[in-house]
Parts: sequence; structure tokens; C-alpha cells
Amino acid sequence: MRRLLLLALLLITVAPARSLAASDTFSTEELMAGFVNTVFGLEYRSWSWQPYLVKKYTRPVRFQVHNLARRNRTATVEAFVREIDRKIHGLSASMAATPEEANFHVFVVDRSQYVDVVRRDIYRDMTATAPGRCLVRVESGRRGITRSSAVIVSDEGEFLFNRCLVEEILQGLGPMNDDPSLAHSVFNDYSRHSRFTAFDQFLLNMLYDPRVKPGMNRPQMEEILPVIVRDVRRRLN
Repeated sequence: MRRLLLLALLLITVAPARSLAASDTFSTEELMAGFVNTVFGLEYRSWSWQPYLVKKYTRPVRFQVHNLARRNRTATVEAFVREIDRKIHGLSASMAATPEEANFHVFVVDRSQYVDVVRRDIYRDMTATAPGRCLVRVESGRRGITRSSAVIVSDEGEFLFNRCLVEEILQGLGPMNDDPSLAHSVFNDYSRHSRFTAFDQFLLNMLYDPRVKPGMNRPQMEEILPVIVRDVRRRLN
């Protein structure tokens, strides 16, 4: 019995250290490439201001969930908002007290509602196309992101719902491009991740470092990225 208790205590002690070691396996070059490939560019290029400049929130992000689907997913969205608030240093994320205070709107829909919601609530144009299986639109300028609106499909399985929830909300915070080379990221349509991965936590913490400003271009970022990677690695580990 004493041996079993000792083994259990050892497992509890070792588990966090293993998690931190896993997050430390990414090289500086991998993290810099991941940042550049997701922050500069757009998955859907006509949707946002200046695709090759940094986009991020510079004020608190206040979320509002519009659950239009048959299944109520509000609690799951709220739990993810709390997770990103804990895990992204430099970002304040919480639920809005009223719809008027929200600057990030999350529409949870069934597939049959998708096109109408995208046209009516995202584009405000009933003739617009509705690409993708889920999506986010970001409205941004030189002072930062002013509004994000995500549409998440609820009724096509748990994997797609969780994948869309994580990817679209994270993209709505600024890293709006996908890249097929990012094996450890949800910002890759060919990966099978459906959670906020350690790699993506690095990228979002790099983006929300206070030295990164909206409107910065790639050469400006490449000058400071090595130092930012070093400092983010220290904070996360």
C-alpha cells in the first residue's frame, strides 16, 4: 500500500513537468515560422484590413454567445473563453455583461442555418457567399481589432464543433492565416487537432506580447521575434 501511495504521489508530481517539457520541444525557428505563417496573410483574403500587417486586440475582448442551434453550447463556449483568458498573457477575455458591450460575437448554428447567418449577421449581405465549414470575420484597423464574429456549426459531430470553436475564436484574435506545414497547430486544415495546443499557445502569447503592435509588418516583427520567443518561453515554462 505504501508503495502504491508513493507511486501515485510521484505521478502527480511528474505530470506537470512532462507537460512543460513537451511545450519546450519547439525550436525558436519553428515558433517564428509559425508566427509569420499565421499572422501575415488571410485564409479568406477579402475579409480584413491589410492582410500582411499585424492584427490584434488592444483592449479587453468581451464575448457574446448567440446559440441558435438546437443544442445549447453556450457553457462550452464560455469555458473556452475562460481558458484563453488564463493561457494568453496580455489578453483580457471574458463574457460581455450586455450584447452592446460585446466586441466578439460567437454564433452557434446548425448546418441548415449556416448560410443565412453568415449572410445576415456576418456580411450583412444576403447575396454573399458563405465559404468553409465554419468561419470568422475580423474588422481591424491601425489601432487594432474592433470586432470579430465567428460562426460555429453544432450538429455535425463533436470533433468539428470543438475544432471550429478553437480555430475560429483563436483566429478572431488575430492569427488569421492557415498553413499546411504547421503539424502541431489548429491553423492547418489538414491537422486533426481540436484543442488549444501548446504550439498555438506559444503563437498567441507571442502575438499578445506588449512589444507587438497592430500595423507592424513582417520585417519589423522579424527584428524582435527571437527575443519575444525567448521571453514567452520563460513565461510559459
